[in-house]
Amino acid sequence: MASLTQVRAIFRAPNFGRLYSTRQLSAAADGIFQTALASYVFFSPQNATTPAKAAAAFAALLLPYSIAGPFVGVFLDRWRRQRVLVIGNSVKVVLVLVVGALVLANSDGIAFFITAVVALGVNRFFLSALSAALPHVVEPADLITANALSTTSGSVSTIIGAAIGAGIRLGTGSSPAAVASIVALAALVYASSAAVAATMGSQLLGPDVDPSSNELTSLPSSPWRAMATVTRELADATVYVRKRKKAASALAAISAHRFLFGVASLTIVLLDRNYFATQGNIDGGILGLGAAIGALGVGLVIAAIITPPATDRVGTTTWITAMLVLAGVAIAVFGLPFQRGLLVAGAFFLGLSAQGVKICVDTTLQKQVSDEYRGRVFSVYDMAFNVTYVAAAAVAATVLPKSGKSFPVMAGVAGAYLLVAVVFAWFSGESDDNSANRVEKSPSDISTPRRPVTIETGKPSSGG
Repeated sequence: MASLTQVRAIFRAPNFGRLYSTRQLSAAADGIFQTALASYVFFSPQNATTPAKAAAAFAALLLPYSIAGPFVGVFLDRWRRQRVLVIGNSVKVVLVLVVGALVLANSDGIAFFITAVVALGVNRFFLSALSAALPHVVEPADLITANALSTTSGSVSTIIGAAIGAGIRLGTGSSPAAVASIVALAALVYASSAAVAATMGSQLLGPDVDPSSNELTSLPSSPWRAMATVTRELADATVYVRKRKKAASALAAISAHRFLFGVASLTIVLLDRNYFATQGNIDGGILGLGAAIGALGVGLVIAAIITPPATDRVGTTTWITAMLVLAGVAIAVFGLPFQRGLLVAGAFFLGLSAQGVKICVDTTLQKQVSDEYRGRVFSVYDMAFNVTYVAAAAVAATVLPKSGKSFPVMAGVAGAYLLVAVVFAWFSGESDDNSANRVEKSPSDISTPRRPVTIETGKPSSGG
């Protein structure tokens, strides 16, 4: 594992602790809020959960941001990321409170879903800003350990938040007032995250200013002109990534992993809701799903401990390949018997695999993508993360029975993981693995100018 000396050095770095705390508080709030939504949508006694309904809920919450995701990065490359963290969480506080009011009114219609969609969309904007900001508070050599600490701790904080929300739900019942109280707690924790982010300097987290102007560029007032500019710059960013084999392969690997993880996730939700639990014992389903999520969290922690030293020894390509193989084997061994205890054990290995891959992919992109493109690339990354998950839900809805129990689907997911591992290893190779150890400072090998594109607006912005 990473040495305690290195971990202490990272935490001694100026402002890392505050960025870390901002992430952890927001992640805990995510867990609390998502538990409230899941309880209200999936585990209300009056609501039956079918594969189609579950997939529709996943799509409603993720697809809108998935479409808008790439456009976020252009804003992140122009706006002060510290302000994004403060304002983003403040907006989430308001939206989450609106969701709570709708729950209290026993509303689950279009207004409820739209508000939840916007709240989670802002959240993905927030997470992109966190990833793009990290290289500003740690040294390049410490990025993989810092990612292991930050992203894994964030995932664990989400699980802790979910456990808190589930505990409140089980203790207070499934009434609208009980669920609304969980939502209100999430809003309070989001506000705490915003307060911590506000203690950092507005220029600390980038993006880097153009040295010739000492100012960030601004977006045009016309939304159509902004859309055209965003589309053009995203095309440039896509070319930029395609020319970097390591970054492109990493994005492809985690997209495939996320798709298969999505099928497995929806299967587990349906099994706990409709196969292992009964309509008269919904709380049993919540406890079963909670056990799986807890095991997943333990896997995330173990991944954070073993991934940095493992990649030092074998490289990120080999480690990503190993994690994909591990996921396939885990699905086959622990999933196919369709026993609750074995599924919990399988969730542990899925968590280990998912986080091991994510740490490697995050670090690869941070090191190979220059700062002026980093926000856009991470937004494309987030889009792929969500689109593949929604696509998985759509596919699962068409092939899974209401109970969630399907031998062909479970075996297919296991085999697909192994196939992805082979394809990734074949196309990536190890020859360029060490290239991930450098942080690019400028996109010198593409035609896009080194200076960010300036958009005429009448007067430049100071970087709001």
